[in-house]
Amino acid sequence: MSLGIALSGGGIRGIAHAGVLKALEDSGLKIHAIGGTSSGALIAGLYALGYSPDSIYKLFKKYSKNIVGIGANPIVAKISNVLKRENTGFRRGENIEELFDKLAKEKGINNICQITKMPISIPAVDIKDGREYIFTNKIPSGNNVYGKYIMDISVGKALRATSSFPAVFCPCDFKEHKFLDGGALNNVPVIEVKNQGMDKVIAVNFKADDITEDSNYMDIAMRTIDLMGNKISEENLRQSDYILTINTDKTGLLDIQKLDSCYKHGYETTINQIREIKEIINNN
Repeated sequence: MSLGIALSGGGIRGIAHAGVLKALEDSGLKIHAIGGTSSGALIAGLYALGYSPDSIYKLFKKYSKNIVGIGANPIVAKISNVLKRENTGFRRGENIEELFDKLAKEKGINNICQITKMPISIPAVDIKDGREYIFTNKIPSGNNVYGKYIMDISVGKALRATSSFPAVFCPCDFKEHKFLDGGALNNVPVIEVKNQGMDKVIAVNFKADDITEDSNYMDIAMRTIDLMGNKISEENLRQSDYILTINTDKTGLLDIQKLDSCYKHGYETTINQIREIKEIINNN
């Protein structure tokens, strides 16, 4: 029985996916293929490179400021200047590309096609032609329509492209493409993981936080993002065999102070549902 997993985007909450993977490993479940969008792709990429969930968690703790692009200038200051800039984003994203290229090279890997541990699928959207492209180390059987599948790209560039969240990061240029966050069209790439020949696929997404009188503008923004992501992913979620929804208690898009709690939520939610997950997986 081959098992795949698809990890949704969700900003810094993506570290919860490492908790999910840790819980699955601790429960004796092996992942045979992985996919991820945006922050989910960062976790998926490291896992496919051979980093353990514990190592991924430690890397996020160490490099969180590099990943979200928080430097000397506060993000709130950038908001007031965004309309004056030629590029429609706060950060260009080189820090993400450089970091993940470095981590890939530590495993002896440069391009995504060199990953051998398992098939990986990472969506991104080209804003020039409005199409979805998939960065992968294994093109599924069938026609590669309009060159949808891209293998000749560095790990860092692929992860930068899929996590180029609009209005936070500038589009990522690659050859003739101009990529933005894959969540614009595919926030939980279940179908792509299933296309890698998996018998069962687990989808992991995030619960949209409730809005109360105490909610601030970031709470509202995060709920909007979650609702849009889950709506966009309806078909993918329908084709999954199990949906694991993580509640991360109003964690903001770039709220690095909540890394520990997000990882814990991912682990505990998975452990609490592991019996149902195993029943689904073992039910042929």
